[in-house]
Amino acid sequence: MKIEKVGVVGCGLMGHGIVQVAAQGGFEVIVVETEQTFLDKGIARIEKSLAKLARKAVEKGKQSEDDASAFVEMARGRIHPTLDKQELADCDLVIEAIVENMNVKKALLRELGDICKREAIFGSNTSSFSIAEMGEASGRPDRMVGLHFFNPVQLMKLVEVVRTDATDNEVYEAAKAFGKACGKAPVSCGDTPGFVVNRLLVPYMVQAIQMLDRGDATAEDIDTAMRFGCGHPMGPITLTDYVGLDTTLSILEGWCERYPDEPAFAIPRSLRRLVGEGQLGRKTGQGYFNWEGDKRV
Repeated sequence: MKIEKVGVVGCGLMGHGIVQVAAQGGFEVIVVETEQTFLDKGIARIEKSLAKLARKAVEKGKQSEDDASAFVEMARGRIHPTLDKQELADCDLVIEAIVENMNVKKALLRELGDICKREAIFGSNTSSFSIAEMGEASGRPDRMVGLHFFNPVQLMKLVEVVRTDATDNEVYEAAKAFGKACGKAPVSCGDTPGFVVNRLLVPYMVQAIQMLDRGDATAEDIDTAMRFGCGHPMGPITLTDYVGLDTTLSILEGWCERYPDEPAFAIPRSLRRLVGEGQLGRKTGQGYFNWEGDKRV
């Protein structure tokens, strides 16, 4: 099974990055959005990112200016933006990168099941939802995989390739090959809550916030301890602010509802309070820390 033409639904924070790395990997990419404004914004992000990569390659002596310009032109030329989902009909792989809402994702996948050719593989960039449930909604559970890229997609080397009990082996191997072609290191995992990274990372963040809530240590000291004691690039409290308190809460609410007997899944009091107050972390400028842009203050 060979993937040549890729569709991506959603050109936002994650979608535009997936579009870019797929184009850089040599795939023709159809990217679909619901409004022209969203599409224009996503394409502008891609063009800015490609220009930045080209500039750095020239500065480091890895490419001549002509080669760098050709790289940008070639990658951009493989990207075809549209508002019409029907243009996904002949794609070999279609990845949804839309809002993290299961009902919305399932509705899209039902629609794609009617639009796309029967051989098409469906992928989801979800960070926490059940791939099997989405596969059932699509009407083709044997052709459904998780393809969880990480933000920023252009720089993060990992992609989690998730299989369900129903996923066809050939489909799964094709999805892994796609990840490699995009320049990523694919890791295999089953359809477990949060897959590998978030299944380990989110409970770790919860434990750190619960320490803070109990008064065991300050946010600054918890983060410093994990940075210098474990070599982490940022501490768990800063990481929660960076991910977004609302995003973290949404993941935890879904897990707690689906797996009420799992002790690792809990919602810290302060997390719910801060989200209720509209303090969502880096994106709003205030969470557990204060932020100016991407920097803590």
